[in-house]
Amino acid sequence: MTQSATPRAGLPLNLPAVDEISAAHSKKVEAHLLSRIAATPDGLLPFETWMSEALYSPGLGYYAAGNIKFASERATGDFTTAPEMTPLFGRVVARQVAEILEATGTSQILEFGAGTGALAAAIIPALRDMGLEVRYQILEVSSDLAGRQAQRLEPLGAQVEWLTALPDEFRGCVLANEVLDAMPVTLFRWNESGELMELCVKAQPESSPPFDWAERPASAALQHTVARRMPALPGYRSELNLQAEAWVKQLGKWLKSGAALLIDYGFPQREYYHPQRSAGTLMCHFRHHSHDHPLVLAGIQDITAHVDFTAMADAALEGGMDVLGYTTQARFLLNAGLPQLLENEVGKSDPQATNATLSAVQKLISEAEMGELFKVLAVGRDITPPLLGFTRGDRRDTL
Repeated sequence: MTQSATPRAGLPLNLPAVDEISAAHSKKVEAHLLSRIAATPDGLLPFETWMSEALYSPGLGYYAAGNIKFASERATGDFTTAPEMTPLFGRVVARQVAEILEATGTSQILEFGAGTGALAAAIIPALRDMGLEVRYQILEVSSDLAGRQAQRLEPLGAQVEWLTALPDEFRGCVLANEVLDAMPVTLFRWNESGELMELCVKAQPESSPPFDWAERPASAALQHTVARRMPALPGYRSELNLQAEAWVKQLGKWLKSGAALLIDYGFPQREYYHPQRSAGTLMCHFRHHSHDHPLVLAGIQDITAHVDFTAMADAALEGGMDVLGYTTQARFLLNAGLPQLLENEVGKSDPQATNATLSAVQKLISEAEMGELFKVLAVGRDITPPLLGFTRGDRRDTL
């Protein structure tokens, strides 16, 4: 399939109808974004800023205004994450968490972007079954999601708490499942003359949506960063997740002992910037429909980009941490004990529940589903590899 070199602005075909409340909210978000564009000297808003506002602007953004929808809660959800597919995912992750906690002599877990709370709801009881009582902290940028998490995790009591800022220091296990992919990205493209351009958004008030793409010459800093990662390819478009890299590097400042498990979809750098991936990885999700039109449905659709795991590993090293393991989600789950836990689960379940569990597990480990595309990167300090989830199939040599 041929992909365009520049993302499209127009409304994609075959998307579900937008309800009146969502449409009205999107109009408010569009007005906010137009005001941000109007405040720029040249009428061009870097896409990184546009994406940040569309997703995280207080009271308006997709993650900040109660618009995010999970398939586990609504038939018309926008996407499904692994912890919501089956509690087995969290129970397997708990086995890796337990090893990290034992190695650090702590009982602290910090999860970023906890979604509906499904991962915590599976991990805490699983650790309790292993004889571990933990202090589980959540740092959540969405007040709406934090409220949902509190309701779901209320039975677990005071051992779950929510933070409003990064800790000054932390010892234990950090979890980030599908967090990096939702951080705002910088878009770039080489024009036909071989000049590197930054993609921005400009106002187009008479159109629907009232935005369109514009380009400007990339800054010297952007040119330098891109040149370190790939050769110039006229017509090629892709992205940099500089915010995610900064987040991982900063992790090294406050993670004094322990490890972080970063679970997301993505590739090592040489695959990420492969010449055939000429349209980049930017994708949007609306009511279980995926498309590549980020300028539509402002504030009511998710916008993501795949993760460059080489860049994340490099950021960890720059932050003074070690890269402890890197493998596929399928291999990580199998290493950490999925077969044994699945056998126990199937033995206790009725046929209908068993079929649902088997279907979910198939999606988690199948190469055609999440098993190969999703990766697990472990970084940290004062931990000696190999960790349980990386005992076989460790791909650190590909980073």
